[in-house]
Amino acid sequence: MRIIIFANGDLPNPEKARALLRDDDFIIAADGGARHALALGKTPNVIIGDMDSFSVEPFDRLRASDSTFNAEIIRFPTDKNETDLELAIAHALSLNPEQVLIIAALGGRLDQTLGNIALISDPQLVTRNLCLDDGIEEVFFCYDQCEIHGVAGDLVSLIPWQGEVTGVRTTNLKWPLRSETLFPNKTRGISNEMLGDAAQVKIKSGLLLVVHRRVNR
Repeated sequence: MRIIIFANGDLPNPEKARALLRDDDFIIAADGGARHALALGKTPNVIIGDMDSFSVEPFDRLRASDSTFNAEIIRFPTDKNETDLELAIAHALSLNPEQVLIIAALGGRLDQTLGNIALISDPQLVTRNLCLDDGIEEVFFCYDQCEIHGVAGDLVSLIPWQGEVTGVRTTNLKWPLRSETLFPNKTRGISNEMLGDAAQVKIKSGLLLVVHRRVNR
């Protein structure tokens, strides 16, 4: 099972985001993220959060027109220690999916964007395949090795997270890294370019943030 979580952030190009979706996706909306799901023609299976930015009117209309519509609404108090997205991710992981794709979690407020990226940095999630994506950029962490899929000319930035990353080796990037160390206060890994439809990254130690920007589609 693949779970799509719609956050309540920016969605710069809805059509590119739509291309990420599949008919069999299980849809979770983090509060106001339900607006993005509906705009892309997807009805959430679950809506979770404190409901401070969620309007029930579109769902009342759906219930009135479709007797099979039965989205689960999980409400939390406004005064809480987690963001709505953190609650949505925890709920998604409790369902044991093969992949969790989080849409509309980038852009907008910088504090929210950084917090959203931090949510998927837990090393315990190494096998859970979490990724932030808006159709233009995808963001995920490399714990050991990873592969980036795109086209030649796409931009790939490798950013050390929480400390230095050692033994960084890349394949099929324009400026290769050969067992190098990337430091969190340096920009050595920024704005590399893919040479084909796939590139590979391997690291020896540390946690590496991968930002893939699609520029040729």
